[in-house]
Amino acid sequence: MRRMSWLLAAGLAVAAPALAQTPSVRVSGTIERLDGTTLVVKSADGDEVSATLPADAPVTALVNRTLADIKPGDFVGSAAVAGMDHKLHAQEVHIFPEAMRGTGEGHRPMTGQDRTMTNAAVAEVASVPDGQELHLKYQGGEQTIDVGPEARIVAIVPADRSILVPGSAVLVLAVRQPDGSLQARFVQGEKDGVKPLN
Repeated sequence: MRRMSWLLAAGLAVAAPALAQTPSVRVSGTIERLDGTTLVVKSADGDEVSATLPADAPVTALVNRTLADIKPGDFVGSAAVAGMDHKLHAQEVHIFPEAMRGTGEGHRPMTGQDRTMTNAAVAEVASVPDGQELHLKYQGGEQTIDVGPEARIVAIVPADRSILVPGSAVLVLAVRQPDGSLQARFVQGEKDGVKPLN
């Protein structure tokens, strides 16, 4: 998934199993307005992007967590970068709710040099001489991710449209419709100052 992320597709095709099979358009930025079913987002480059927000599109938020909150058996996603030591070093780890177990499962490259996303079950949280590691297993493979103190660790929690207010950060995963418009399949909004995965 894309960082998400998607993680988002970041690595974050987190809205529904169909997202894992349908190419997604990832939109992140600041909410300009929510006008009925139309969500307007100003992206980092200043462009305004509109997406239809169906009634059944899931809305989630994030809460801050620590490595101590991650247990064997949890399903997580880790955006990581390959280091000079040939290890994968986590930039972010997001803990999925049980209802999203298996979403986007696997290991794949992300945009950006040497960056990857791994969505998998935690086999072990291990202490090593230079820090801590997550041993992740997914169908067809496994990865070991070094998790340093700089890594952002969050849990994905259910939310509703009340958090989609102008000026707040947002991540939208959408699909392109035949007429060229975007339809949101998943929205992650800012809540209590905790911003979506970038």
